Parts: sequence; C-alpha cells; structure tokens
Amino acid sequence: MLLFGKHTWRGESGRRYVFHCALTKNGIPNDSGGIYMFIKRYFGFYLHVLYVGKAANLRSRLLGHEKWGKAWWILGATERYTMRVKTEEERVMIEEDLIRSLRPKMNDIQMPRSEDDAPNTPQLRRKWLWRRKVANAIASLWGGGKKRARAGHGSGSSGHDYWNRHRHA
Repeated sequence: MLLFGKHTWRGESGRRYVFHCALTKNGIPNDSGGIYMFIKRYFGFYLHVLYVGKAANLRSRLLGHEKWGKAWWILGATERYTMRVKTEEERVMIEEDLIRSLRPKMNDIQMPRSEDDAPNTPQLRRKWLWRRKVANAIASLWGGGKKRARAGHGSGSSGHDYWNRHRHA
C-alpha cells in the first residue's frame, strides 16, 4: 500500500475491493459510475471509513456531495477513495457489502441492527446464510452455540445483589 494510492477493503462477504485515492477533483473519474468512500487517516497509515456511497457519475456526485462538509469539518475526513463499477446492480451489492462490514459512522440505512439482520441483496444473502451455517456447524463441534445466562447473572440482578450474596459467606 502506498501512502495515497490504492487501498483494499474487505466486505462482509469476504470479497476484497480495490479503491484509488482521489485527493483532488482531477483524481475523480469523470466518465463512469462507481463506489466512493470518505476516509479519516490516523497516524499516517490507519484508515477509518466514515461514509460509503454509490453514484452513476462519480465526479458530479462527489464535487457537490451534501455529506462531505460534515465529514471534512466535523469528523475530520482527509481523503476520498473511488472504485469504478459499471452496472447499478453491482454498485448496490458492493455498497451494501462494504457498509455491513465496515459500519461507517455516517451511513445509517443499510447497517445491520442485529446478528440476525440478513442482507437485502440476494447474492449477499446467500453468502451470508452459508457463512452462518458454517459458523454454527463449527460452534456445535466444540459444544458452543448461543451463550446461556448463568444463574444470578441474568437481566434483573445487579452488582449489589452479587455483593450482598457473597458478603456474609
């Protein structure tokens, strides 16, 4: 990885996506649609994704983006990354895959709300269901599974109850 060159992010499906840094408007592709991200850079090398979006024309979308001001001034975004994607169906799938994996602070629509929140895109849903089946099978081999609440530690007990039970022992 170069400091301001290509960078790869992995989606929830496990697929890797390669993005190119666009520090100026000349770095933004003019002739195609794709996926873009607003990034905050920490310590020169750690990149934190603040927002993931898609556009039919990257240049027209990014030059007047309504969330760039908040990302830049309030959240400290330092750069934008873009990836060309030809079809709208693929853009929708990649955007959802990245949002579900990276959980950007400024995205709120496609964020999974719980562990059982399946993706909207059929292709991602199949991969998600397959990964859950494999994870459950592996967990069942080791006697895992869902965590059970221990007696006295469920919802309703507090630290004071624990202290009072064990104080006189």
